[in-house]
Amino acid sequence: MRLRRPLAAALGGLALTLATATSALAADGTFLWIGPHGKAYALDSPPEHKCFDMAQEARAARNATKKPLVIYAQKKCKGTALRLAPGHAAPAGTHFASVVFNPR
Repeated sequence: MRLRRPLAAALGGLALTLATATSALAADGTFLWIGPHGKAYALDSPPEHKCFDMAQEARAARNATKKPLVIYAQKKCKGTALRLAPGHAAPAGTHFASVVFNPR
């Protein structure tokens, strides 16, 4: 019985540490965009510094994360780039093929 409390406290501390470490590697908030047929999509707490290619048509990007992001006209984060600060949206009609969150 005496061992249970310290062990539980240690495991709880480890879980808290892992939870905060994971959130530090993510752009807290939500990335929103419109896909085919006008359907809205959202990605919560996306990973940072990694390029993501869109699988299908994507437009109307909105950065509701707490970090900047960059959308690109071509896949593999190439082509014309548009940086969106937190809380900002791309101009109407802007299509994109890839995105990177909190770019370096």
